[in-house]
Parts: sequence; structure tokens; C-alpha cells
Amino acid sequence: MTAPPMRPVTLVVEGARVEAAWWGEPRAAPVLVLLHEGLGSVGLWRDFPARLAAATGRAVFAFSRFGYGGSDPRPLPWPITYMHEEALEVLPRVLEAAGIGPHVLVGHSDGASIASIAAGRQGGADPQLAGLVLIAPHFFVEDMALEAIAAARVAYDEGDLRPRLARYHANPDIAFRGWNLSWLAPGFRAFDLRDEVARWSVPALILQGGADPYGTMAQPQFAERVARVPVRTRLLDEARHAPHLETPEPALAAILAFLAVGDEASGGKEVHYSA
Repeated sequence: MTAPPMRPVTLVVEGARVEAAWWGEPRAAPVLVLLHEGLGSVGLWRDFPARLAAATGRAVFAFSRFGYGGSDPRPLPWPITYMHEEALEVLPRVLEAAGIGPHVLVGHSDGASIASIAAGRQGGADPQLAGLVLIAPHFFVEDMALEAIAAARVAYDEGDLRPRLARYHANPDIAFRGWNLSWLAPGFRAFDLRDEVARWSVPALILQGGADPYGTMAQPQFAERVARVPVRTRLLDEARHAPHLETPEPALAAILAFLAVGDEASGGKEVHYSA
């Protein structure tokens, strides 16, 4: 199938502008909803949404959270609970504004944590949620992640990270400081999604890079141990923190297999842990 072009749209959520885009037409449900990483945006998904739409035949939707990309800013400082606010307050309003019904959440890094929180919301499962694809998720804080995030601050203040981010964010200081200051706040070490993961009611696929500087296999092991639903983990040895961009073919194949629309062979290691 030919990769569909990006169709940019601007949503209005509670009076604020949200940068968003569609790839393909939302005829076949469920829609694949992309939730970007801590420094991501619609543009920083690069060609992944188009390739995902072409491979699956499903519509793909992405948006930039407030403070990112071309969306309206989110004032600093952000609370250390910002991912819970995004999952439980902002995401439902964005999906409603976009007219999205049945969907699969496809989250990367912070976006994977947000998807995990949304799937494990207290008070009942979302009947519109059909599954989770979690790329390099964070369910708890590892020391190596904090070290990498501290190094990112140096790269932003003293290196070329700020001008690189400025190509994708209208407010790069908000995008970077909101994420970086929250993660490096002393209270953030208590971040733990055990309760949320235990409440998942849909199956999940986790893609983990073998050379990820922000997390180890302890993250998917945690989910497989805590979740009460099927969790499949694919380890992509050569990938770092973005398997969907660094090893796109095996990452897409794993997603296809999970969605039951493609070849089971993914080119990665399939790892299962006992619950």
C-alpha cells in the first residue's frame, strides 16, 4: 500500500490550539493514535506515521501536546504529575475534538507512560481503547535515565540541542524545560505506574531497544510481571531509545503481528516472562 500523505489539522481544546495530523482516512477502526516522547512533536515522528498507515491500512493520528511543536504553550514549571494530567485530562479531550472512537494508543517514551496511565485509569476501562503499543516506556525511574536526562540539560545549555529542537518546536525552552526539570525534580524518583499497569484491560506490545540509554529490560519485565493482560515484549538489540526510527522494519513487523494484520516474523527477539 502506498504511504498516505500527512494531512495537518488544528484542533481547539478548551480554547487552546493543538497541532495535529492524520495519515489515511479513519474508515477502518481502530485508529492508531500516536503519543510522542518527552521532546517530541508531530514532526519528530518523521516518516513513521506514514509507514505505519501504509503497513497496517489503518488511519494514524498524531498530535503535539501543549508546549510542543506548533501547539499552544504550557506555562512552566510543569508539575511532576504532568504525565498523569496529560493522560487523564488532556488526552480524552483531544480524542473527542478529533472525533476518534475505537483506537490503539501507540506511545513513545513519555508518550508510552501517558498511554499506560490512560489505559489504567481508575474507575473503569475505556471501552474505546483496543490495545497498547509502548515504545521504550517508563513505568518507574532508573538511575541511567536520570543520568541521560542530566546530560541532555548540558547538551541543551552548552551544545547544539536547543537549535535542533527549535526546528520542530515553536517554544523549545518550554518543551525542553518542562520535560527536563520535571524528571530531574527530587520528587520524581517516586514515579511508579504499578497501580496503573495492574488495571490494564487490553493487551500490550512493548518495543525495547537493546542499547537504550534511558531504560533497560527491567521496564518490560515490570509490565509483564504486574499486568493481568497479555503483554508481548520485542527486544531490538541494535536500537537505542527510538526503535521505530532506528530499526523501523522489525519494529513495524512486530506492530503488524500484534495487530494481527502482518507477518509474525519481526526480526527481533521475542521475550516472555511469567506473570
